[in-house]
Amino acid sequence: MALITSSAQEASSSNYSSSRFSYHVFLSFRGEETRKTFTDHLYTALTNAGFRTFRDDDELPRGEDIIKPELERAIQQSKSSVIVFSKDYASSGWCLDQLVMILQRKKTSSNHVVLPVFYDIDPSHVRKQTGSVGKAFAKHQKKQSPEKLNRWREALAQVADLAGMVLQNEADGHEAKFIKKIVKVIEDKLCRVPLSVTPYLVGIQYQVENINLWVQDGSSDVGIWGICGIGGIGKTTIARVVYNSNFARFEGSSFIENVREISEQPNGLVRIQKQLLADILSGRKVKIQSVSEGILKIKDVIGSKKVLVVLDDIDRMGQLDAVQSMRDCFCPGSKIIITTRHAGLLEARRVDKVQMVEFLNDVHSLELFSWHCFRQDHPIEGYMELSERVVNHCGGLPLALQTLASSLLGKSLDVWQSALKKLKAISNSEVLSKLRISYDSLQDDHDQNLFLHIACFFIGKEKNVIVKILDGCDFYTIVGIQNLIDRCLVFCDGYNKMRMHQMIRDMGREIVRLESKYPEKRSRLWHHRDSFNVLREKNGSKRIEGLVLNMHMYLEDNPSRNSDEVVLETNAFTSMRKLRLLEFCDVQLNGSYEEFPKGLRWLCWAEFPLDSLPSDFLLEYLVVLEMPSSNLRQVWKGMKNQLPSLKILDLSRSIYLTEVSEFSLVPNLEKLILEHCPSLVEIHESIGNLESLVYLTLKDCKTISKLPESFSKLKSLETVVISGCSNLKEFPVQMSKMESLKVLEIDEVPIN
Repeated sequence: MALITSSAQEASSSNYSSSRFSYHVFLSFRGEETRKTFTDHLYTALTNAGFRTFRDDDELPRGEDIIKPELERAIQQSKSSVIVFSKDYASSGWCLDQLVMILQRKKTSSNHVVLPVFYDIDPSHVRKQTGSVGKAFAKHQKKQSPEKLNRWREALAQVADLAGMVLQNEADGHEAKFIKKIVKVIEDKLCRVPLSVTPYLVGIQYQVENINLWVQDGSSDVGIWGICGIGGIGKTTIARVVYNSNFARFEGSSFIENVREISEQPNGLVRIQKQLLADILSGRKVKIQSVSEGILKIKDVIGSKKVLVVLDDIDRMGQLDAVQSMRDCFCPGSKIIITTRHAGLLEARRVDKVQMVEFLNDVHSLELFSWHCFRQDHPIEGYMELSERVVNHCGGLPLALQTLASSLLGKSLDVWQSALKKLKAISNSEVLSKLRISYDSLQDDHDQNLFLHIACFFIGKEKNVIVKILDGCDFYTIVGIQNLIDRCLVFCDGYNKMRMHQMIRDMGREIVRLESKYPEKRSRLWHHRDSFNVLREKNGSKRIEGLVLNMHMYLEDNPSRNSDEVVLETNAFTSMRKLRLLEFCDVQLNGSYEEFPKGLRWLCWAEFPLDSLPSDFLLEYLVVLEMPSSNLRQVWKGMKNQLPSLKILDLSRSIYLTEVSEFSLVPNLEKLILEHCPSLVEIHESIGNLESLVYLTLKDCKTISKLPESFSKLKSLETVVISGCSNLKEFPVQMSKMESLKVLEIDEVPIN
């Protein structure tokens, strides 16, 4: 089976199960004090660890006439009891009656495990009935018989002498670590080893419940469920919780962790197969010499037992194919759960269900961060605003929230503020190393470079435009983007715009930043300070493929600089012979444009300062030219050189633009965007020669009064938007015969 891997397996088939017990743990606690805090998290941790845990507020309806027999039955049918002693535990006769029953159960069955947990109380107060316990008994004396009081006192003294756990003595008083230790003690005492799961699980319950319903549906089919998402989003955590909740229902079970990592090691596949067999065969080791031999032995074992198998972090088609090829060999009712970062694997193969793990919303993000940073469900006083900034930076990614919370735990406000400034420049390395696995697993440097271009320059841009630009840079963009989508590195939103989680973006940009400590020696410059310094110092190198400079943002970060002092020169580009992608906003350049980079494929220059394109612009390879909000009045005035490769021209919101003439300079134009140009008077007749034009928008060009007659010659034109052209009164006579026209938007156009 060319797949099944395992690291040090946390869950073996020695997992405890017994039909004699309804519960693994009976949880006794003072509800008013800890039900919604410590006990709730302890209950969640025990449940997530796979222990069937009883607590009265979940299991029993209120009513004195039925509680006592039901409660006693629950204690009798539990393998162990955990008693959470809090300051007011002894003030509840209800709790003390539970304690008496628990100790009676222990007396009649030596196998019953009792673990006292002293949450915020000294064990000596329980043993000697002093402190808050003594005060509670003073009140009980007025209402209870001496016999009952004696039973309670004896029970308290007896339980205090048992080996227990004290919060202040364990894990430096940290509740999360304390809870982990309690779960570990129960695991050891019950002789079972479930998978460890963080005690603070926030925002995943709905996703867990969906899979649990599927696992427990009683079907005789052999089912496969895929859990998919980027690194650090919680795939493995969800799979562990589901596994812990269900493995006891099956005759055999195995959680195979880190399939990708182990399979790449020498003899890794055989190690995986051995682990799977050992798990299902209750720890019995099986000798395997080769992968093919392992397949035969696995088929023999899985055909006779209903099993639950989790394969964590599959990343290759062959691994999933191995599972599919053995599907018919599994015993009916078996369930297989797969986690992967590679959505394309699940789409390409027969998987019953695919669940994309969702990012946490703002509320759940803040709660998860708070539990890991403050040990409560909200920030402590004075840290709310800073916590919200960290949470916003993490974008709902659980790994980032937990990692940053741990790094800020117990730190002062000034450390927090400094850490946030650092995060803006350099993201947390632990998070990025986890996310980088998806980048490193891309099949070649083609897809890796494509990803880096998108991460640095194209987030939020239309996919179709990106394809034009990067195809012009000799990428195979469509298949490359699909590969990135399959790896959950990018996605397209409902408007067909390319999106990327901000932590993934940061990971890509950090890869570029680490190319060199000198910005001029990196392949891409997206940070405005770095771009400005390189252009000012004129020390750019041939390594630079793309550059972004927004002067508004640069001046915001450098308020001491005057905008009049930041005029740059065209000869700053002399050494950037590989520059293909350039994005400017409000940048002033002095000098001859013959020195401007000639190999550009994409030039986006918002707020272009000149009234026409320079006559010495040499942009033979330019594919996309975007100059929104420019000062242009006449686009091509004085220009003689063609732009033969130009496919997209965007001059939107250029409020001074009066005409666009000489379309012969852009013979292969496919998309022309002239919307929100209120001074535009006319469209030149030469537009009729654009045989490749498929899209034209003149939306809200309120001055234009007619379209040229040559307009009807546009045989490829599919979409025309003239909505808001309130002065447009004349249309070409032959326009109705334009066979390719599919979309015509004419809202607010006076049609006679």
